[in-house]
Amino acid sequence: MKVLFLGDVISKIGRRALRVSLPGLKKRTGADLTIGNVENAAGLFGITEKVIGEISTAGVEAMTGGNHIWDKREGIPLLDTRDDLIRPANYPPGLPGRGYLVREVDGRKVCIINIQGRTFMTPIDCPFRAVDRILGEIDPDIKIAIVDFHAEATSEKVAMGYYLDGRVSALIGTHTHVPTADERLLPGGTAYISDVGMVGPRDSVIGAKKKQVIERFLYAIPQRLEVAGGLAIVDAVLVTINDDTGSAEDIRRIREEIEEV
Repeated sequence: MKVLFLGDVISKIGRRALRVSLPGLKKRTGADLTIGNVENAAGLFGITEKVIGEISTAGVEAMTGGNHIWDKREGIPLLDTRDDLIRPANYPPGLPGRGYLVREVDGRKVCIINIQGRTFMTPIDCPFRAVDRILGEIDPDIKIAIVDFHAEATSEKVAMGYYLDGRVSALIGTHTHVPTADERLLPGGTAYISDVGMVGPRDSVIGAKKKQVIERFLYAIPQRLEVAGGLAIVDAVLVTINDDTGSAEDIRRIREEIEEV
């Protein structure tokens, strides 16, 4: 199985870039399943029904979230109504949504898990124990498991990679919007990368207009952030997984630039 995992989709520019690039990208890579992180898909923060519909129509079959998935009130009910959308599993009990889903792809079942880090982020429940619980709940016959670890600290991500090595097919980091060059196969057969990057404006500060973010740093006063424009990038990884064992055989970084969206 080949799994294409897209970086955090940023606002309208990211959604348009997906519409332009994803059909060709899926054809060239032979991807069997496409997953994308969508917590920033509606104007930098949160989700809406329209936005999620656009991403699904573009060809993304499963969508994960993060700390910003809650930022638009109108998007929160989607966590209960859509079967292709999940949010981090280690938020406290009682909130809308779920932390994992199981999809069948050409007769093969795939578990997709979403967890969130705690270092330099909101101190929620333990992501290590949350993923342990999920792996104990799912059907043991499911060999392929993909984890989106939405976290800030690379140390926490690397630790999670080794913690899950041999128990999941891939541990893909999201959240920082900057792709890392550390993609590799861990000793136990888990594909790993600290951060896959983003689908959004290249000439920006992680998606926002440069001037606004620079002024935040210069003057230490609040600045309303707006999405940057211009050339768009599509960051992704392609993970090749052995169907019988669930072990990864390859992980490859991908970046495409879209001149006009």
